[in-house]
Amino acid sequence: MRVAIIENMAGTHHGLVGVALAEAGAKLDVIRPYEGQPLPASTGDHDALVVFGGEQNARDDAKHPYLGELAALMRDFGDEGRPVLGICLGSQMLARAYGAENLIGAAPEFGWRRIELTGEAGDDPVLSAVPSGFTSFQWHDDTFTLPPGAVRLAENGVTPNQAFRVGRAAYGMQFHFEANLDVVERWKAAFPEVIERKEPGWLGRYEALAAHHGPQADATGLAIARAWVGLIGRGSIND
Repeated sequence: MRVAIIENMAGTHHGLVGVALAEAGAKLDVIRPYEGQPLPASTGDHDALVVFGGEQNARDDAKHPYLGELAALMRDFGDEGRPVLGICLGSQMLARAYGAENLIGAAPEFGWRRIELTGEAGDDPVLSAVPSGFTSFQWHDDTFTLPPGAVRLAENGVTPNQAFRVGRAAYGMQFHFEANLDVVERWKAAFPEVIERKEPGWLGRYEALAAHHGPQADATGLAIARAWVGLIGRGSIND
């Protein structure tokens, strides 16, 4: 099992996705296009693709010219039935890849927030692994419309499209289910000024918030990660 990992900014943490991939014995090719590293030329060398978050928006081609190529690569994987996982910016890129509109600055969320599954998630191979309502970490300003033909899997009052699936196994997750307490601690240490601007007073409440939300969010996130990793190698058009 070989998986391409796309990091969109320095200091990206794989969190619970990394845990699940390690459990499965996956070989990882980590690619940092923001440093000029080339994206895979095709899908052929990898069984799956993960695209993590970043500080740019999904239409920021002027500053990040690789974004259009990344969207095309995500669609190639998805159209072949090879598992794709887009988290935060990655979900916005997957939505772009499949013809959705990116809504810049339209849905700011930060911190642990409630998410509800849709009825369509009940028989989804990934999100059926978690409760119908759960809490996960959020850190985004942008959102997107649902791509044509996609299945909406999760929502909340701020972001109607918290999770969606296109085809067999291309998943966009707006929320940071990969961000366990260790990752959140690292973000807190690395970006205190940014966090204070986004959510004044949150840092002072952090210990209580982490104790209340962290264990359940970590368990849910790991269940999602394991369920998605379980799709790799099963059911692509090339099998």
